Amino acid sequence: MEKKTDKNLYTVIFAVVMVLVVGSLLAFTASSLKPAISENERIEKQQNILYAMGYNQNEETTIEFISTDKVAEMFKTKVKDQLVLEYQDGKIISKQTRQEYMDANDGQEPYLIDVKKQQAEAKKGNPRKLPLFIGENEGKTYYVAPIYGKGLWDAIWGFIAVDEDMIVRGTFFDHAGETPGLGANIKQRYFMDDFYGEHLLTSNGVFKGINVAKGNNDPKNERKTDYKVDALAGATITGDGVSAMIKADMGLYVPYFKNLKNETN
Repeated sequence: MEKKTDKNLYTVIFAVVMVLVVGSLLAFTASSLKPAISENERIEKQQNILYAMGYNQNEETTIEFISTDKVAEMFKTKVKDQLVLEYQDGKIISKQTRQEYMDANDGQEPYLIDVKKQQAEAKKGNPRKLPLFIGENEGKTYYVAPIYGKGLWDAIWGFIAVDEDMIVRGTFFDHAGETPGLGANIKQRYFMDDFYGEHLLTSNGVFKGINVAKGNNDPKNERKTDYKVDALAGATITGDGVSAMIKADMGLYVPYFKNLKNETN
């Protein structure tokens, strides 16, 4: 005698019920975790920006961020200004303060702007929003910009701190899935520290970027106007990705810095 559970209808009903139950559980879990995820994102972005500005708790070779219980207050104190530049066709077409941007975007902070989405908007021919964080460390002004690109296996990203001449004063790089011991080393001190002092512009104001170059023959990276840092062993494609995202994203900020120079001269 055929059991009820042998019928196709029973299988279909069981599958539908399971989909509804599991889907509901996942939706509930996602909703419950959303505040914690948002808070972790805030902490991470603020730590990364402060790190690029030189605010960290590094030992000799380690990477130590400002602790989570102090990062919000330090970000508020050290980052004096946050701008959102709107870029299109080689020009900065508008500039918003932090408050103006938040008022127009349901309270979203500028540091939560999704750089990947903004790159997609630019590919559609739309204006692209460029966040810029302006702070001070030891009496010097730092301008920090987020960058985003592609490594060998997945996304890579970072923050570049420069001075008013677009000379690099700090970096932080990270990745989603580069190879441990190879491409993943973009977030090691010895690689990130090499960028300090590198020029992004020529003496004539032409944007050159920085190439992660093999055979650079500058092991101590003392040449700061060659627009190169030493490549990572066994990570050519990831290094090329770092070069590409610096060139693509930092180059967009050049009109802002040229205007800044004109205003101060």
